[in-house]
Amino acid sequence: MDTVKIHSNTVRMVAHRGLSGIERENTCPAFVAACNRSYYGVETDVHITKDGKFVIIHDETTERVTLKAYHINVEESDYSDVENIILPDLDGTTDRKDIRIPLLKEYIMVCKKYGKTCVLEIKNHFEEKDIEKLVDQIKESEYIDHVIFISFDFENCVNVRKLLPQNDVQFLTSEEITDELIQQLCENKLDLDIYYKRLNAENIGILHEKGIKVNCWTCDDKDAAEKLISYGVDFITTNILE
Repeated sequence: MDTVKIHSNTVRMVAHRGLSGIERENTCPAFVAACNRSYYGVETDVHITKDGKFVIIHDETTERVTLKAYHINVEESDYSDVENIILPDLDGTTDRKDIRIPLLKEYIMVCKKYGKTCVLEIKNHFEEKDIEKLVDQIKESEYIDHVIFISFDFENCVNVRKLLPQNDVQFLTSEEITDELIQQLCENKLDLDIYYKRLNAENIGILHEKGIKVNCWTCDDKDAAEKLISYGVDFITTNILE
């Protein structure tokens, strides 16, 4: 199995949850698989455990990614409750011991090793002190200049922007693009990461006129991606296109 090749030109392709079309999402094997290909960036999701560890998982609970073998709410549990869970491979087997729930620092170090941009989604609402701790941990890895932060929580984006005036910060949304949204993005110096079906040549042009970069999620349709490329989108986040 391999990626689906497209002509992306200057559009920066981002591997969604690592190369999740081939490896179990949000695991080190998925990150390495993405890093070994032509992707510009590797996207992932971060939660904070009850004991203050930053863990890489999309959902609040482990139920879906463990195929219902474990039901642990990661934000209400200590890291020790999840660190030894073996996740199933895409075929459902649990023979590979490298498929686990990683820590943030593992994700950062994989991207750093291969020179890829981190696209880090802050899940749920983080307290400002936890965002500060998150940023400090990435700074300790000496890779903060290579991280794009994204979140559906607008306050998360604003708080990251306060700490990191030079980093790209993208507000995630599935809603339509409105004048009010554009104004909020401009006022807070944020870019946009939007559901790909919301985009067209006209609204991408308007966003670009305002100096707003445009990412989109999660496009696995080759024809749709090629249209987005022709419209001038800046990033495409995908599970399998390359």
